Amino acid sequence: MDTLERVRKCGIVPVVALDDAKDAVPLAKALVAGGIDIAEVTFRTAAAEESIARISKEVPEMLVGAGTVLTPQQVETAVNAGAKFIVSPGMDVEVIRKAKELQVMMLPGAVTPSEIMLGIKEGIEIFKFFPAGNYGGLKTIKALAGPFPKITFIPTGGVSAANLAEYLEFKKIEAVGGSWMCAKEMVAKGNFDEITRISKEAVEIRNKVRP
Repeated sequence: MDTLERVRKCGIVPVVALDDAKDAVPLAKALVAGGIDIAEVTFRTAAAEESIARISKEVPEMLVGAGTVLTPQQVETAVNAGAKFIVSPGMDVEVIRKAKELQVMMLPGAVTPSEIMLGIKEGIEIFKFFPAGNYGGLKTIKALAGPFPKITFIPTGGVSAANLAEYLEFKKIEAVGGSWMCAKEMVAKGNFDEITRISKEAVEIRNKVRP
């Protein structure tokens, strides 16, 4: 099963921000126990590279990627650490091309037709829609799907258990990204059982929409 197939199958991509790499493996195991075997570790923190490396090595059943990737160098750093996919909040041609060069799935951010057209020129077919809640959410995604029938989306930002089903019901959405099941406060307090519980709830919602 390739990276995209795994993302589609899971349908939920936790966005993980770790301040301490020691939390990476317990968090990954908590997500897996809840039925989620994908994680996007964001490069917003200094612990990202080591966190990706630890998860990749110690929790091999987890498909780990890197998020908030802003430069080609970060792409290289993430892939060397074990990242299997790259997520960027925006559209940067150099970042896209580096990911392509290193043969990892690239999910650039786009919320406008112009950004989507730029991505299509670079061979992108799946876009991160971020921040989804601020840019009209599902309503805007449906509007963009009209002129661009061959592309699909992974909305992130403002996605929660409350609107998860609504997003996943739309066939142009491959998966959703979110941090509600692994909020930084829960990780910092070591509430990994709670992370597993919330993950299970999310998976139950997904299974009702996509049996």
